[in-house]
Amino acid sequence: MSHTPASIFAQLNVDLGERSYPIIIGSELLTDVELIRSLPGKRIAIVTNTVVAPLYLERLSATLEAAGKQCVPIVLPDGEEEKNAENLMAIFTALLEQKCDRKITLLALGGGVIGDMTGFAAATYMRGVPFVQVPTTLLAQVDSSVGGKTAINHPLGKNMIGAFYQPQLVLADTATLAALPDRELSAGLAEVIKHGAIIDAAFFNWLEENIYLLRARDAGALAYAIRRSCEIKAEVVRQDERESGLRAILNFGHTFGHAIEAGLGYGEWLHGEAVGCGMVMAADLSVRMGYLSPAEQARLVALVKAAGLPTTAPNLGESRWLDLMEVDKKNEGGQIKFILLKPLGSTSITAAPADLLSATLTACTHP
Repeated sequence: MSHTPASIFAQLNVDLGERSYPIIIGSELLTDVELIRSLPGKRIAIVTNTVVAPLYLERLSATLEAAGKQCVPIVLPDGEEEKNAENLMAIFTALLEQKCDRKITLLALGGGVIGDMTGFAAATYMRGVPFVQVPTTLLAQVDSSVGGKTAINHPLGKNMIGAFYQPQLVLADTATLAALPDRELSAGLAEVIKHGAIIDAAFFNWLEENIYLLRARDAGALAYAIRRSCEIKAEVVRQDERESGLRAILNFGHTFGHAIEAGLGYGEWLHGEAVGCGMVMAADLSVRMGYLSPAEQARLVALVKAAGLPTTAPNLGESRWLDLMEVDKKNEGGQIKFILLKPLGSTSITAAPADLLSATLTACTHP
């Protein structure tokens, strides 16, 4: 089998002392034998799903073999609703059946769900084995594969059971984005927009000017958006690995977004769709709190819409909204904490008066 060398666009480092690791962004990384040879361990368990496996499992397995490594494939069902204890146990069962020891490396080949579950499995199998992220969706490449947050969902709350466990390497192969459905591409753009909105107003401006290039899958625009998003997230994680303060700003749009996902049932909306709509709701609340101008709010709503994301939330009923938002890892002392824009490009983490929150829920949901 012939292998064309990868085209590497960028290499960044997530600086966490002895837990530091590189993020390599490029095209055709899955067929780069020398790069794959550098993965830790001789045996690699590839955890993937029924959608990604037909696209990339054979290709990556062949590269691993050419690099002198043994491959243990584990294929799970696809979907946010599958990010549960049952499928976590399925990973452990496969590893034990294959007599995988401490030297096994778990490789997540897929989107955020596969990355989160594989990372949690790696953190807990034999009390911790090496872990590599190979994200195949835009959302995973710009967000969930970086930073070591791993988890499964519980029927009562999203990502409530998990661990902080850093990968040893992230390989973001932009060639995998060619097969991504438009809806999934838009979902990934939500997290890209988030990074600009919370920390980098100049990047937000760039996104406004280039959103149509990104949706058209322009290679240069996508490579830049992925790199800048990873730089932003890596810097936040470096400063606050375990979310004791600053890192919570990465949850902009997520308090409302997670409520949408849980309220409708996991998988009904994609995570990025819920986050996009959640950012619109958070911007509305930011205006009501006096933190954000209506003009900046309009810019955010326009960009979310231009990305192909929903801007009106489902009507879950106010009491249901509040119940769902009360189950959130950011909350303290029974108060719902929101990440709000103050102004665009910076944030404030705060509780909100009940009347203003109620007004946002009314204004932003379907009648």
